[in-house]
Amino acid sequence: MGRGEFRAAAFVAAAMAMMAALVAWTHHLPLRDPDGASLPTWFRLPVIVASAIALDVVTRWILLARRSGAAGRVPLRTVLVERWNRDQILFTASGLVTWYVAYVAFRNLKSYVPFVTDRLADPELARLDRMLWLGHNPAQVLHDVLGTTWANWTMASVYLVWIGLVPASLAIALVWTRRSSAGAWYVTAISLDWLLGAALYYAVPSLGPTYSSPEWFTDLPRTPNSAVRDVLLADRIEVLGGPWDTHAVQTIAAFASLHVAVMVTICLVAEAMRLPVVIRVAAWTFLALTMVATIYLGWHFSVDVLAGIAVGAAAFALGGKATGNALRRRDEPWTFRAALDTADRPERDAIGTGRG
Repeated sequence: MGRGEFRAAAFVAAAMAMMAALVAWTHHLPLRDPDGASLPTWFRLPVIVASAIALDVVTRWILLARRSGAAGRVPLRTVLVERWNRDQILFTASGLVTWYVAYVAFRNLKSYVPFVTDRLADPELARLDRMLWLGHNPAQVLHDVLGTTWANWTMASVYLVWIGLVPASLAIALVWTRRSSAGAWYVTAISLDWLLGAALYYAVPSLGPTYSSPEWFTDLPRTPNSAVRDVLLADRIEVLGGPWDTHAVQTIAAFASLHVAVMVTICLVAEAMRLPVVIRVAAWTFLALTMVATIYLGWHFSVDVLAGIAVGAAAFALGGKATGNALRRRDEPWTFRAALDTADRPERDAIGTGRG
């Protein structure tokens, strides 16, 4: 793996893969591509990354041509070769493979939970919620405060947008950064989110309020979120009825909220890298909306959210240590101009001298 940026991520992915294989063998369960019934992950992720590479090269080509005054005389191939040398290709491919293995292992481990234990901690989690909210149910409090019309659609949109955020963030980490240590930190931290989250799924198995107490959410009008909820329940029933008779995986598990955990990790990495203020503000805002949405819609108890915050922070710290990154903010903020100056000097020299 080149300079070994993904050594820690590869260790996490391998450990998760072995755990998934062990559980599958012990309980006679199939190992599945979690998205094989629709668009396989092994196909979807490379397509996303390839699209990001194309956008990266074309955008850089246009900007460099304009800055150098050499519009029309800058071969696209020159930018492609300079940007995507052997070292960068190896870095991106290594990150993509480790990410994919960890993701597939995580989804399978999550699917196996009800076969390993039939215990459910939802009653205990609900009691903790009522204790923290002074005898009230947090989801119903949010329904009363925010209403069940525009807020319902807003929360559903936030939750569904998150689904596309993770693969998009992978493309950014592996393609649009030349700082390989930062990209490796992020990929490793997200893999640790999945590892810690899977461990908690087995330690505190639960369904979440929308399934354990559906009567709390009958006043919410149907949205695309409702369709996702119904599909996940149908998949769970199908898998429990015969895991070898379906290509589906069951994905219902509440403690801890990995939607929150991943967003916490994203926010902390953005702060450590001193990304532009607009990106950091957007990340923290989306984290806040995700925390509200996940309780409002009933995917998680509020204690799941608190656990998710702890998981995301722990993954950030462990990922930084594992990749040799100091747990502090960079001295200089990241800017696109700085990225051009540090990463593309050979390209601009070639353009400036007419070589290309």
